[in-house]
Amino acid sequence: MSRLLWLDAGSGASGDMLLGALHDLGALDLAALVAALGVDVEVAAEPVDRAGLRATRVHVRPGPDQPHRRLADVIALLDAADLPGPVRDRAAAVFGRLARAEAAVHGTAPEEVHFHEVGAVDALVDVVGACWGLHALGAEVRSTPVALGGGTVRAAHGVLPVPGPAVLRLLADGAVPAHGGPVDVELCTPTGAALLAEHVTGWGPMPPLVVAAVGTGAGGRDLPGRPNALRAVLGTPLEEGDGTPYAVLLETNVDDLDPRLWPGVLAALLAAGASDAWLTPVLMKKGRPAHTLSVLCAPERAAACRRAVFTGTTTLGLREQRVAKHALERAFREVRVGGERVRVKLGLLHGAVVTAQPEWEDVAAAARALGRAERAVLEEAAAAARA
Repeated sequence: MSRLLWLDAGSGASGDMLLGALHDLGALDLAALVAALGVDVEVAAEPVDRAGLRATRVHVRPGPDQPHRRLADVIALLDAADLPGPVRDRAAAVFGRLARAEAAVHGTAPEEVHFHEVGAVDALVDVVGACWGLHALGAEVRSTPVALGGGTVRAAHGVLPVPGPAVLRLLADGAVPAHGGPVDVELCTPTGAALLAEHVTGWGPMPPLVVAAVGTGAGGRDLPGRPNALRAVLGTPLEEGDGTPYAVLLETNVDDLDPRLWPGVLAALLAAGASDAWLTPVLMKKGRPAHTLSVLCAPERAAACRRAVFTGTTTLGLREQRVAKHALERAFREVRVGGERVRVKLGLLHGAVVTAQPEWEDVAAAARALGRAERAVLEEAAAAARA
């Protein structure tokens, strides 16, 4: 059964907060992280108190004389590190987001950005460690909208307003929902924003979960009356009350898309993880012919499917609802028709076959090889599968 990780970013997000939460969950070995990176750094974790809440604070202490790095330097370091491939790719994608945001803010190319704040070794540890911990959990990631704080912050280029321009660019590029406050300090760093933009697939309050574990990562400040911490809640998505699993149904009415584009839209949705996608002809107001696009997908694929709809069609909005899903147990059986192989998909109810559907490509190939009608091959294969 799939797992889900929900992040409570009501007090903001930073790389070290996410790193602390993942270490608190037991998803990350800090010694293995340092050994894999092969850089001069010490990393240690300690329990701390944040407004009465126990949390894990991760300290990153780089060695002396650390260079400023460009994106190519960071990518080369990642390529040389002893990391799982998916972790390396995710970390490179996060640094790519950071470089593009900094370049847009300062009017330069991503390749020319010097990673002052974000490129230091501590950010490298935060990014790679967070990507590694999330990879180890193997869970879909969702989050609350991110609290950004307010006021001002001192950076390498001087005093900047909060939220900083790079944070805002990262939020915009990743379509990350966020809000100002609740205190006038920086709560969301560029590294935190980039990590959320890269990993989070859905936003909102905590969904129904069977909670398995909770990790809490501390920020550097101890804010009076408010825990400066990021909580990570790991669990199994809850099924409906009677144990019936649910799916997400996305729908939209479209009356102005070139019909030649629809096959590509449906293919893109299936590639994005939709269980099914289909069109229904409808008649809209003022007698305009249109299509209703319907998409059925697992909850963890909803964000990717929404993106495919918005980028592939002309719609301005979607309807979304949870639907109960009842499915037969499925199995495949191979039968022979005139000596030709035909695979048959079986639907079983309490172990009994209630439907048998031969795979059409096999039926067509067998019909050609035997010189028989496709319908005859289809019927014989279905009967053989039921025997």
